[in-house]
Amino acid sequence: MIKDDIRSYFPILNQEINGNPLVYLDSAATSQKPVQVIEALSKYYEFDNSNVHRGVHTLGNRATDAYEGAREKVRQFINAKSTEEVIFTRGTTTGLNMVASSYGRANVSEGDEIVITYMEHHSNLIPWQQLAKATGATLKYIDMQPDGTLAMEDIEKTITDKTKIVSMTFASNVLGTHNPIKEVAAIAHKHGAVMVVDGAQGVPHFHTDVQDLDCDFLAFSGHKMCGPTGIGVLYGKKEHLEKMEPVEFGGEMINFVGLYDSTWADLPAKFEAGTPIIAGAIGLGAAIDFLNEIGMDSIIAHEQELSKYAFEALTTIDGLTIYGPQDPMKRSGLVTFNIDDVHPHDLATALDSQGIAVRAGHHCAQPLMKWLNCVATARASFYVYNTKEEIDKLADGVRFTKEYFGNV
Repeated sequence: MIKDDIRSYFPILNQEINGNPLVYLDSAATSQKPVQVIEALSKYYEFDNSNVHRGVHTLGNRATDAYEGAREKVRQFINAKSTEEVIFTRGTTTGLNMVASSYGRANVSEGDEIVITYMEHHSNLIPWQQLAKATGATLKYIDMQPDGTLAMEDIEKTITDKTKIVSMTFASNVLGTHNPIKEVAAIAHKHGAVMVVDGAQGVPHFHTDVQDLDCDFLAFSGHKMCGPTGIGVLYGKKEHLEKMEPVEFGGEMINFVGLYDSTWADLPAKFEAGTPIIAGAIGLGAAIDFLNEIGMDSIIAHEQELSKYAFEALTTIDGLTIYGPQDPMKRSGLVTFNIDDVHPHDLATALDSQGIAVRAGHHCAQPLMKWLNCVATARASFYVYNTKEEIDKLADGVRFTKEYFGNV
């Protein structure tokens, strides 16, 4: 289990907001950063700051070693076969757009199908929507069960021999639903389609083995797993990445440049145009070290315990609706909810006055909000540094807010 002193590594948590100790319950939006990551960034800028790869001086070599060392840490963390399959990006959104723009434009045409779900974040919906519009392909959605899960029979019915791409979130950022990625990948491959995974809400929270999942592409973000903002990863099977064209040009991604034609560098540099996100990658490497030291098994158990505790605490409040799977053991570490007659933005504002940070809005999932028949929802999300005492404060804050608006 998570040690009691884990919070001491997160200096931002040691403060008051509006006269109350900070209760940070918004890790699905972005996680907080431990001192190990902050110090890794500081060390790089204080002692090793240099551009990577082409310099022969000592600073350049040190920066290159740290940058490529971070790539190897990512490879091990997701069990990719080779560092050639690990592309550093700005984040999940960039990675998914790269796949849609490069692989999608080359392999999808009129009459083909792209299959996604209603629970997708806009970043895993709009790129496919735009690809379908540009190519004349059909965008199809897998039906969801009333509890926000997917049934295998609906998945098998929706994916056909016309399907070229299946793209799905590892875990919903609203419902907390865990999707059966390995099983869906097998169905996609049976029909000759590739499997793309939005791993933003999965990689920070679950064991992720891309070889076991057999996904063709996986995108995730560093900032949701204790790393810095502005750094992410696109994993792709080498067989696909070698055939794909880059979507950005210049800098390290070139091999030879002529007046009228150019050739591209080998993987992974082929997809990393311009000055790389050096400090971000080093910070992500430090975050992976931190998570590995805790252990993913401990993180999973801790989040499941918090999710179950929060589910039980909030369901005692009259007029409160929790969205997504009703079995807390079948959902990730977040709870999305609404209270009768209280707008989620009002709820979030009231909670903030008590020092409690939750997210309110459509959570970049407007089609899902329509499916839920909601304009917006409130969401509390948990990570390694959260406690049951903080969930008690959340439940008390929600009760107080409900009573306040009931008397206005």
